[in-house]
Amino acid sequence: MISAEEKKAIIEKYGEGPNDSGRAEVQIAIISTRVKNLTKHLIANKKDSHSRRGMRLMLGKRGKLLKFLKKKDITRYRNLIKDLELKDRY
Repeated sequence: MISAEEKKAIIEKYGEGPNDSGRAEVQIAIISTRVKNLTKHLIANKKDSHSRRGMRLMLGKRGKLLKFLKKKDITRYRNLIKDLELKDRY
């Protein structure tokens, strides 16, 4: 789970304003933070298949958003994957 302060910091960093949570970069960064936190949980709890399914759904959504961003603006896409340390596979 991501705290409200973390979410607000992500929105301020990647959004155009303090309330710009709909931007693709913001959504991708929030999903990436949630995936990192959930990965730690799944390492400790190997049999938690429900959370594993939720993580797969989040990864699929992040992939779709990354494909959209790459098609829309390649420079924003490259800056984002560099900043979030993601692989360029979309």
